[in-house]
Amino acid sequence: MKTRSPIAVLLLPLITFGIYSLVWLVKSKGEMNKLVDPNVPTAWLLIVPIANFVFLWKFAGAVDQVTKGASSQGVSFALLLLLGPIGQAIVQSSLNKVAA
Repeated sequence: MKTRSPIAVLLLPLITFGIYSLVWLVKSKGEMNKLVDPNVPTAWLLIVPIANFVFLWKFAGAVDQVTKGASSQGVSFALLLLLGPIGQAIVQSSLNKVAA
């Protein structure tokens, strides 16, 4: 896993009008797919209205596996779904602990 600044993960979506959020999800998904099995599905699901929930649930499951339970799947899913960039920054800080 690559270490990223949670502050950057929080502020860059505001500057890039949300595009960095998608970039962060895709990059983090790729890094987690190398570490966990089963893999997180394709990020193209983010643009399909109901399938984006499936993507976020699988992504949160991969976060749970990578952090070895330090950040549970349900909590990660709720953070990503409800808090957006704030949730992404929190999830990134838990992923940074694994990368260190």
